[in-house]
Amino acid sequence: MKIILASNSPRRKELLAGLGFEFEVRTLKGLDESYPEGLSMEEIPQYISRKKAAAYTLNPDELLITADTIVYLDGEVLGKPADEAEAKQMLRKLSGKTHQVVTGVTLSTTEMQHSFASVSQVTFAQLSEAEIDHYVTHYRPLDKAGAYGIQEWIGYIGVTRIEGSYFNVMGLPVQRLYSEMKKLNILPDTK
Repeated sequence: MKIILASNSPRRKELLAGLGFEFEVRTLKGLDESYPEGLSMEEIPQYISRKKAAAYTLNPDELLITADTIVYLDGEVLGKPADEAEAKQMLRKLSGKTHQVVTGVTLSTTEMQHSFASVSQVTFAQLSEAEIDHYVTHYRPLDKAGAYGIQEWIGYIGVTRIEGSYFNVMGLPVQRLYSEMKKLNILPDTK
């Protein structure tokens, strides 16, 4: 099967490449990432990943991978910040607390669709205003759920504990993805 990654995320591209699969990146602009109220934290990113998948037309020999990641803190979804002020506000909320990072992944072919979610618990140290300002100014995390990338400076200095997949926090739970593909008998040959 020809693997199609439906994501502009450089992190997802890097993580999928780490599995040794050959793949093509195919993206569509302006996809609606809204979701109905009342979904659980695991259901939200799965719903969005299925919604993304529905926008694509596949050939019979293609496997489409769509994903969505949310940051969940005390019942609130922290999405991608609209601007630097909102990014700083999100980091203040995460400071000194444990939150969940949930990635929903959907695997689609012309014959089937399979979704799953991976949850990681991430604990931040108490962050100073200077640390938050430095991170937002120098790393501009406006394209990241919860306004941070664990693989960046803020992860180095701020993350005190993680339970679950580190790669999930980056945006693609590659071990779980590999495991689900294996279960579905759709593992491609590696490079």
